[in-house]
Amino acid sequence: MNDSLVIARRNLIRMSRIPEMIIFGLIQPIMFVVLFTYVFGGSMSVGGSTDPDVYKNFLMAGIFAQTVTFATAGAGAGIADDMNKGLVDRFRSLPMARGAVLTGRTMADLVQTAVTLFVLAVVALLVGWRPGFATPTNFGKVLAGFGLLLLLGYAFTWIGALIGLSVRTPEAATSGGLIWLFPVTFISNAFVDSSQMTSWLQPIAEWNPFSATVQACRKLFGDPGVSTSHAWPMANPVWASLIYSIVIIAIFRTLAVRKYRRAAG
Repeated sequence: MNDSLVIARRNLIRMSRIPEMIIFGLIQPIMFVVLFTYVFGGSMSVGGSTDPDVYKNFLMAGIFAQTVTFATAGAGAGIADDMNKGLVDRFRSLPMARGAVLTGRTMADLVQTAVTLFVLAVVALLVGWRPGFATPTNFGKVLAGFGLLLLLGYAFTWIGALIGLSVRTPEAATSGGLIWLFPVTFISNAFVDSSQMTSWLQPIAEWNPFSATVQACRKLFGDPGVSTSHAWPMANPVWASLIYSIVIIAIFRTLAVRKYRRAAG
């Protein structure tokens, strides 16, 4: 753990010295919030209503989840860059745990994701998102929702780590980290109600780990559009989100550390 924290600190210092990494990471999700809110707001039906304010509140959980998962591409590119520059070989010469390099990197990415999520939540409030935090109980649920988002983002960074170790250049890691994210995020309940999808696509969306976190956040935030599907992840979204994220971390951390040992060997 100490080795991982040292590596995380190194990556956070590096991020602070390259502020454009954080700035560009903020611009894309802010654009998604503004564009989806004002372009699609009056044409999407949520619970039978096409009120733009209803869709605005429906949308935010999906945008938040998309933002934390898109951090995968940055995680993969950063690890591929370290491998390409020979930095990993320097770490191998030190008496440190092999898994600390990847764990530290993903921890630093988690901090950056948390900052991005905070800024995005402020922007969402400015454009009219109103989660149910009128009482302390509801405020706790809102915080729990953001906790599930960060856990999902952390889980997906391990997928990014594996991709970064499997390619030769940071550019390839960025492309490889994004190409599979688009179907994962769009074949879900993030931007439309999954019940409106075709019959064969609906179960895919409902059993998508991404959809479980979006459904859980809508439920915890008190947002409209909570699916009434009887699919287990939709009926038990909080538990489904936790289980999915933990399983993803367990599988892809194991694969990434194993790949790291071979790649650095």
